[in-house]
Amino acid sequence: MRIRPRSPEPQQPAEPQAAPAADRPEPPDQPKLSEHRWTAHTAELAQTGVRQVARRLPALIGQAMSLAWRANRRDTAAAVGLNIAAGLFTAFGLLATTGVLTALFSAGPTPDRVREALPSLVLVASAFALQGALQAGAGWAQARLEPQIERIVEMRLYRLSTGIDLAALDDPDFLDDLKRAEMRGMLAAPTMVRHTIDLITGLVGVIAAAGALGVLHPVLLPLLLLTAVPLAWASVRTARMRYITILTLVASRRRRGILSDLMTNRVQAAEVRSFTVRDLLLRQYHDLATHERDVELDLTRRQAATRVLGDALQGIAGTLVYVALGLLLWRGAVPLAVAGAAVLAIRTGRTSLANLVYAVNRCYEEGLYFADYLRFCAIAETRLPVLEEAPLTPPARFGVIRTEDVTFTYPGADAPSLRGVTVELRRGEIVALVGENGSGKTTLAKILAGLYFPQSGRVLWDEVPLGRVDPEELRERIAVVAQDHTHWPMTARQNVIMGRPDVAAAVDAAVAASGADEVIAELAHGYDTLLDRRFDGGAELSGGQWQRLAAARGFYRDEPLLICDEPSAALDARAEHALFERIRSHARGRTVLLITHRLASVRMADRVYVLEKGEIVEHGDHLSLMSDGGLYADLYTLQASAYHASTPP
Repeated sequence: MRIRPRSPEPQQPAEPQAAPAADRPEPPDQPKLSEHRWTAHTAELAQTGVRQVARRLPALIGQAMSLAWRANRRDTAAAVGLNIAAGLFTAFGLLATTGVLTALFSAGPTPDRVREALPSLVLVASAFALQGALQAGAGWAQARLEPQIERIVEMRLYRLSTGIDLAALDDPDFLDDLKRAEMRGMLAAPTMVRHTIDLITGLVGVIAAAGALGVLHPVLLPLLLLTAVPLAWASVRTARMRYITILTLVASRRRRGILSDLMTNRVQAAEVRSFTVRDLLLRQYHDLATHERDVELDLTRRQAATRVLGDALQGIAGTLVYVALGLLLWRGAVPLAVAGAAVLAIRTGRTSLANLVYAVNRCYEEGLYFADYLRFCAIAETRLPVLEEAPLTPPARFGVIRTEDVTFTYPGADAPSLRGVTVELRRGEIVALVGENGSGKTTLAKILAGLYFPQSGRVLWDEVPLGRVDPEELRERIAVVAQDHTHWPMTARQNVIMGRPDVAAAVDAAVAASGADEVIAELAHGYDTLLDRRFDGGAELSGGQWQRLAAARGFYRDEPLLICDEPSAALDARAEHALFERIRSHARGRTVLLITHRLASVRMADRVYVLEKGEIVEHGDHLSLMSDGGLYADLYTLQASAYHASTPP
């Protein structure tokens, strides 16, 4: 098994660098916010103008429409096709207006002029009625499309996040990518599609109005397009301000979210009160919130000034259009009826232009966040486990599991957590891993469980190397009782079976073997009790009760390898002794890998491996290790001495 290396970031043209984090405003009395590598967008967006948007927009639109097409072809085609058809009827209605005005402005009695205008008036009314109906149909198709897109992007992200190499979640850069894709990238995907369709709608409206103006008088067409320039400038500039502000506040908002959880989460509630840290948390939260408020108010001020200037310039451009129309009338270049139709076309065109510029701006802004989502997905796919050769099937009942010269280093770590580790687990044995904190015990267990993959060395089940085994298939052969087990917000029965088939007799046996039968008996609805007090009728368990339920979960899997990582950490002495006796009984015919600091329980192990700083320094059974007088003997003697009664001085 190997993990493909993380793909390098795409090279960008040289641009002015973003201001360093130290130059940005920070909340008072807080540590400096760290600079993340993805804030490179700040420099990129700070230099973005109308031409840059126009250059990159086609690719963003293509990505959005490709996603919409995968979500639902029929709805995508309907949303786009109906909007285009609506634009055609808009152009037809504007041109038909000329006939109405020509008839009304002609010589003769008013009733006669009205009668002559009626056919054209019917055409105008029919055209705009059909236009409204088509736009309503397009809106319905678009509304159907968005939840389907949401489902696709969510499922893709969660499928990747739950399938990637576990070590990726120890990589802070990867976690930043994940959080950014989840927080804003997923939300941007359906929004991006919506604004892309709005862009198409606005573009069709502009083309319709421009086509009508071109037919009425070609001089008016470039003047109409000129009115879009100030609006485009203001929209791009305000979007750039918003994006830079969001990037600047990401770390502050993450920290404020952590403080919010600390003040509202039931798990921390007792310590918040015991250590009287309420005022400290409130003060830190207030400082962060005040800082963010000041930054947002400054953004609002700058955006308002930009919009005012853009509106003023657009007003000037609009005035020039009407001045040009007036000159054409004065010189007799256009009839009065045509001028009236041109006014309607200009008003329609300006509205469509405003919608088009807004949609372009929103497409580009949301496209940056959508690109973050796509970039994360591309990076995550490189972190999926890849079989080196044709896949093999792990033995259903192995004879021996071996690691050979295994080395593993966590992402960003200066030193490896495991160095050249070789261990052996035979079928039916209880093998213990012993060592002080940070010695590599849990890391080694996760490598044996197929959760981590070593950078060098290999792991074999019999003679099958795990590098050629599907990780999901391997994990089906392993049961785990972890110290840091999850308190699943499910029923007690679901907490035991965890997606496996529900066999009542096997559930009862696993619960009894772990001692969790006493826990189930105390629950109001037995196995059907929901184990989360956040829900109506839910119950909460103590740490020791959860530990027993976690052990039942491991026993229920009934697999050839059982990994127990500090399984008695939350248990009292009597319950701990009972659990280890049950593990011994459950081990018959199975292999148990035991990780514990309670060395009194290690005496039952067939073999003990002692780790220090990522290396195996001793191995053997309890008696041989005690006679060697090494690290194991020191640790065991130290723990045993704590139970001896001391003589008062």
